Amino acid sequence: MAGTEGVKGPLNGVRVVEIGTFVTAPLAAMMLADLGASVIKVENPDGGDPFRRGNAELYGANFVAYNHSKKCITLNLREPRGRDVLDRLLRRADVLIENYRPGVLDKFGFGDSRIATDYPQLIHCSITGFGKDGPYSKRPAYDTVGIALSGIASLAVDPENPRIVGPTVADNVTGMNACMGVLAALYARGKGKQARRVEVNMLESSIALIPDPIANFTQDGALFGPTSRVAASHTFAFRCSDGELLTVHLSVPEKFWTGLLEVLQATDTIGSDERFASRRSRIANYHILQTCLATIVAKHPRPYWTERLEAADIPFAPINTIADVMTDPQVQHLGVFHRVNHPRLGETICIRSPIRIDGERLDAQPAGALGEHSDEILQDLGYPNEELSAPLSNP
Repeated sequence: MAGTEGVKGPLNGVRVVEIGTFVTAPLAAMMLADLGASVIKVENPDGGDPFRRGNAELYGANFVAYNHSKKCITLNLREPRGRDVLDRLLRRADVLIENYRPGVLDKFGFGDSRIATDYPQLIHCSITGFGKDGPYSKRPAYDTVGIALSGIASLAVDPENPRIVGPTVADNVTGMNACMGVLAALYARGKGKQARRVEVNMLESSIALIPDPIANFTQDGALFGPTSRVAASHTFAFRCSDGELLTVHLSVPEKFWTGLLEVLQATDTIGSDERFASRRSRIANYHILQTCLATIVAKHPRPYWTERLEAADIPFAPINTIADVMTDPQVQHLGVFHRVNHPRLGETICIRSPIRIDGERLDAQPAGALGEHSDEILQDLGYPNEELSAPLSNP
């Protein structure tokens, strides 16, 4: 962030090697980089991370989203040369993060037994779809597989009009859990304990994201559906007269329900309706209540309502588009977005880490071009100039 020149993150000095594609491993490594770790991303020379392929420069937006603040090297791990470079990297590294399917790393000669023997200092974080063994362990896994198998999709998909909607959830939470596991292992190692193998999979990470539906089912036999949580939490979405969208989340305190009725001037109408007389009855009649409230909200534009809801201290928010988020006053105040200029590929916008340590956080650096730092990394590993990246560029 501006004015933080010279600031070092709490993970300054930690060296991370990432062999990852798409989201889970790249996100985990990027989060460590945001905390000050030095991250080297290893990619196949034949196009690299598939997320690069969003444009002709192999610098697609999805790649940029999950790979800032890393150095990039291309290695063909099917050849001795690439494996030799990886060996040198791992001997100096503190953390290896990878999201291969079980057994793939073994094919390159870096199985669990070798890692434990040759790199005793190394924390190995293995990210898979379903765990290292079991009936699904060899299956490919992407985000939608995780949200469907875990039950998350059943909480969002309308069974009468089934379609998958929304952002990347399973991938992101898995990457976050991987980062958390690595941080715990680094802490333990700092206390003199042996380096750990960290295992995270998408299925368990996704299930762990929905503890309340699980508890309601196992404790009370209640099977949640797409509107179960929003009904119980008194959450509503409305379209205002200007076409803009608005949400309120009343939660449990009764004061928010009575406050909303006052804002809507509906105390004597909706407030006196027996169907909505208690919290339990409002949950039971949630869909009817949503329609009644929406009819009133639709009479005025969104600024009319936001002014009154804020004055009444009701939990509310405009339903921002992504474009709205970029200009939201609170977002701008927080300095969420950081403009960075890649020396070859131009300006990109990064999301700063949401974690501040002593009020500070590091500026993100632009995501690297494919193999951009290969020579620099090889020189640092002790390779002579005649053995730099050119021999590594062929798949």
